[in-house]
Amino acid sequence: MRIPRPQLNYANAIATIALFVALGGAAVAAGLPKKSVGPQQLKPNAVTTKALHRKAVTSAKIAPRAVTAGKLGPFAVLPGNLGNGIITTEKLGDGAVIASKIRNGSVTTNKLNNGAVATAKLGDGAVNNSKLADGSVTPSKLAPGVIKELQGKLESGETLRGVFDLGGEGKIAREGISFQFPLASAPAAAETNVLAADGTSASCPGLKGSGGQTPEAAAGQLCVYVKSQSPGAEKLAFDDEAVTRLGFGLKATLSGSGDQRYFGYWAVTAP
Repeated sequence: MRIPRPQLNYANAIATIALFVALGGAAVAAGLPKKSVGPQQLKPNAVTTKALHRKAVTSAKIAPRAVTAGKLGPFAVLPGNLGNGIITTEKLGDGAVIASKIRNGSVTTNKLNNGAVATAKLGDGAVNNSKLADGSVTPSKLAPGVIKELQGKLESGETLRGVFDLGGEGKIAREGISFQFPLASAPAAAETNVLAADGTSASCPGLKGSGGQTPEAAAGQLCVYVKSQSPGAEKLAFDDEAVTRLGFGLKATLSGSGDQRYFGYWAVTAP
């Protein structure tokens, strides 16, 4: 009995050649010496993100200045990715930190160095009464000459207030009162601006506040409110020659015997 022999055909030949090439290629790959494949042997874009294992690229494997702004995608660097103190002053470009990039409340007192906020860095009107704590501005914190500059003139719409107390045993009593801050010009001081404690007018809105101890005056007006007077006190008026931008004078007409007096409040508002 004859055993049939396998017939050599085209398909068998191609399969045999493919098996040889495959085994030979694997043997060649397995036989590559260490460090024989370097950057020069890699084609452009041969190493993609998907080809890298997690944490394969660490900071120790990145050359200085290898990662530039142009190589970072939008939002690639977030606050949670930055270690404490990693961004220092010398790493910030000129104008890198502007007001629109700072969140409200992110810059607090404890984050400012001594002397960090200088006069040249404050905008006009940046420091006002609402931003100053009670007692925060003392004479020791003011530079020489500051008080003199403040006394230049009272700003428009601001009001000065005080008390007066004049009298005596004669027929006429006078008192001069100086403003804490001068006005730009002398205020109006009409005869009708001398009122009783409960009096009001368009020029003199009256005594306000707790206990009626806050005298008010319209812009450009000087007002006097008589709180109490002696029975022999006949008349209280402004001394016309003594009403200036620096202060004013009062003149009282007295009668009767003994000590006579006027007491009250005054207010002046800059025009």
